[in-house]
Amino acid sequence: MKKFFIIKAGTTFQETISQYGDFDQWIMNGLKGVSSKIKVVDIQSHEPLPQLHECAGVIISGSHSMVTEQEPWSIKLQEWIVELFNESIPMLGICYGHQLIAQSLGGVCGYHPNGMEIGTVEIELNNEGINDILFLGCKQRFLAHTVHSQTVLKLPTDAINLAYNQHDAHHAFKVGEWCWGVQFHPEYTTEIMASYIQEVSKEKKLASEVLLQNVQKTPYANTLLEQFGKIVEKRL
Repeated sequence: MKKFFIIKAGTTFQETISQYGDFDQWIMNGLKGVSSKIKVVDIQSHEPLPQLHECAGVIISGSHSMVTEQEPWSIKLQEWIVELFNESIPMLGICYGHQLIAQSLGGVCGYHPNGMEIGTVEIELNNEGINDILFLGCKQRFLAHTVHSQTVLKLPTDAINLAYNQHDAHHAFKVGEWCWGVQFHPEYTTEIMASYIQEVSKEKKLASEVLLQNVQKTPYANTLLEQFGKIVEKRL
């Protein structure tokens, strides 16, 4: 029987893990109602990627690595993404995963010219996003949690942009029928977002008090993982 795969592309801060768990657990918490068996593959620990015939759907997590660093595990994952896409296997990339999908399919990633985006921000769907199945039931403007320094500077040629905000022109995109990327974090809770602000502020100068005050719940963004799970299971 085909499985639902979470490709864990990194790990969070140790302090955050001790309180809230890690990337794969947050994603699993968001996949409400998925009846397929969910399997986590820790790509940075050199766990093998699944065979294509095993995959019902795939979610690629965020990472503290940078796409432009071209680490060996990331290059391997990039090649596998192309194979998934060519076989029309449903795929969702989050943050690093979003950027890596874009790069794998011909887009360009790099550091955002305006620096890091972090905190709870407003995202806006364009007309294509409003009508996209992944955002079914989502408001045109909704709140989402973010933390990223790199971004998709140029989308793949055949990609359709779905969402944006003042900071980032490509907060969500789609390529083909079954492949999506989101720069924001649908798996984050308010507690996780606050933890990230606190941890990042230890390394970078942030207006952390203001950012923490502005952390809010993101109910519409949080529905995306459940919706992606429904999309995958309807195809089985």
